[in-house]
Amino acid sequence: MPQRFTYGAHAEQFGELTFPQDGRTARGTVVIIHGGYWRAKYSLELGRPLAADLAGRGWVAVNLEYRRAGNGGGWPETFDDISAGIDALADLPELAGAQGTVIALGHSAGGHLAVWAAGRKEPRVPLDGVVSQSGVLDLLRAHELGLSSGAAENFLGASPEEGPERWEAADPVRAVPAPVPVFVLHGSEDTTVPVELAENYVRAAKAAGGTSELRLIPGDHFEMITPGTAGWAEV
Repeated sequence: MPQRFTYGAHAEQFGELTFPQDGRTARGTVVIIHGGYWRAKYSLELGRPLAADLAGRGWVAVNLEYRRAGNGGGWPETFDDISAGIDALADLPELAGAQGTVIALGHSAGGHLAVWAAGRKEPRVPLDGVVSQSGVLDLLRAHELGLSSGAAENFLGASPEEGPERWEAADPVRAVPAPVPVFVLHGSEDTTVPVELAENYVRAAKAAGGTSELRLIPGDHFEMITPGTAGWAEV
């Protein structure tokens, strides 16, 4: 069973820790950031099967919840939460200050937040790498395509013309290169997030001298967060 921890006073500022069993030495820590186009109706329940599976493979799994559009999130609250939630790992007695390798694993909108988190300035808990699962890694293009009924504008609370500074600060494709390797996985049959967003990010990252790799994996948008599938095996 996961252990709950909080990193703030808001009801959505919490996470769940799942540890390897039988006294196994952990391989490292994976911070799971769920998707749902940043909307409040989607929660960290999406990450619980992943956390259980990763713990079974020897990882400490940190399934992170955060404020989302509709329950106090958006710009800048969601970003503050992601940063605070990751940095809270430094103070958790369960981890005894030794997180080992720390990898962020984010799906869809969570992939956007995971890649964004890699570029935080002077974090208490820096990331060693990021795995994006069909991440929304080019916000402006997502806005142009009108993905999920304007989810990006709804999330940031302004159009690119009304709030250019927040779009600049929030968009991973404009913050390349990330200081750590970014592995960009995308479902070969994904129709929810177009693969061109992944292609745009990896192209920009490589042009800026970053370490990034795009890999198409089996399945649609959700197979990659479903343990037991070929897509999840690739993750």
